[in-house]
Amino acid sequence: MDVALVWVLAILAISLGAILAMNFWTDSGNSQFKFLRRRSKNFLRRKFARFLRLFPTARTVPKRQESDYRSEVPLNKGDLGESLFNSLSPKLLNSSFAEEESAIQLTVEIQKKLPNFYLNISFETGSKPLGILGASGAGKSTLLRCIAGLETPDRGRIVLNGRVLFDSEAKINLPSRDRRVGVLFQDYALFPHLTAAENIAFGLPKGLSRLAIKQRVEAQLAAIQLQGMGNRYPCQLSGGQQQRVALARALASEPEILLFDEPLSALDTHLRYQIEKLLVARLAHYRGVTLFITHNLEEAYRLCPNLAVIERGHLVQQAPKQVIFTHPRTLSIAQLTGCKNFSRAVTVAPHQVSAIDWGCTLQVAESIPKSFSHLGLRAHQLIFTDIPSAENTFPCWLTATSETPHRMTLFLKLNSSPTSPHDYHLQAEVFKEKWAMLQNLPFPWFVQLHSERLLLFSEGERKSEVENSDFEVQYSAL
Repeated sequence: MDVALVWVLAILAISLGAILAMNFWTDSGNSQFKFLRRRSKNFLRRKFARFLRLFPTARTVPKRQESDYRSEVPLNKGDLGESLFNSLSPKLLNSSFAEEESAIQLTVEIQKKLPNFYLNISFETGSKPLGILGASGAGKSTLLRCIAGLETPDRGRIVLNGRVLFDSEAKINLPSRDRRVGVLFQDYALFPHLTAAENIAFGLPKGLSRLAIKQRVEAQLAAIQLQGMGNRYPCQLSGGQQQRVALARALASEPEILLFDEPLSALDTHLRYQIEKLLVARLAHYRGVTLFITHNLEEAYRLCPNLAVIERGHLVQQAPKQVIFTHPRTLSIAQLTGCKNFSRAVTVAPHQVSAIDWGCTLQVAESIPKSFSHLGLRAHQLIFTDIPSAENTFPCWLTATSETPHRMTLFLKLNSSPTSPHDYHLQAEVFKEKWAMLQNLPFPWFVQLHSERLLLFSEGERKSEVENSDFEVQYSAL
């Protein structure tokens, strides 16, 4: 608190001096002084925003209207008190944080020849974590390595927060150590000859005193819940502990961007859950760009508000996560996001399609796109009903089952009984409580393919740029 008070008093002193000077300059009518006045106000705004980053608890005040503050501090119009209040009002502080947030941006436009395909990716992202999905070998890791400076694109440009990291035309290619990038790989990449504390210290900025290094390392160890274990070597730590040390090392360098390449894939279920919770907590306070590669869809959905899908070196869709799952653009994106039921389809009427592989005609809720070629339905969205006359409802027979600890997958054939265990149209996932009710019912059962749950998409095209869509605009504020 004493340190915070000193900062406040110092800032107030600077503010009063600046305001007095600005009042004098304004009276002089000199246009140059008016320009300096604007610079002084911006300087004050930046200094106070930096103060709040150093002392985040000072930001946690009750939400109140600006008029509430004014009523407690009687001010006369035009005097120094009103000028000072306007400089420090909640509205101004909020705008300064908004400006800082909007300044966080990564722009990538690169091309690189790979053995099996040509990497050609263009995208932009801000402070919200971006999850990167794609099949193995799609170019996800190569993309991260190019951003980190571990690989060099053939041509293109990479810009982080206004700093050019790579520009083939301008012959700019900053080395990794100068890019302010934190990288966390699946194999942790800890130095085996260094202790946990020394591994974390390795990522710290150069020029710090021994005391500052010790304090920062201890703070990082406390944040990852490894107090008292700084003297242990990686071989003396569990997999989860090693991953936490690697995370602390990546964050200790105060990077402008964090790159995660499947960091949780080697952990067991319990450790994955624990590290994921820690990661969510740390990212909530991280003010920078985050790219997160994962094959775990639920993990991507929990950690990343936005998702990007890469297919054979091309970015085929980038949007808020809700859009990716509810309106996948292509068949391959739907498959990548876990959709298990597909059928070739043709348009019959404005809101009616024929599902060729399912042998039925269906009503659809949304408008049918021109590029429409396939129909999809997620396995957990099939509805078992006792109303045969309901829309998109068909008789079905059970062909086979597959069991997991909590769910059953039912393989169903529509309109007629199956001739073999492989003779089915759809997969339905139900909880075991639902299965306990279904398994005793006589055939045929009745299943509804709800019109609002049907996915309409094309077979797929490779595109190097992401097209805008109404759905992306709708969710752009998320």
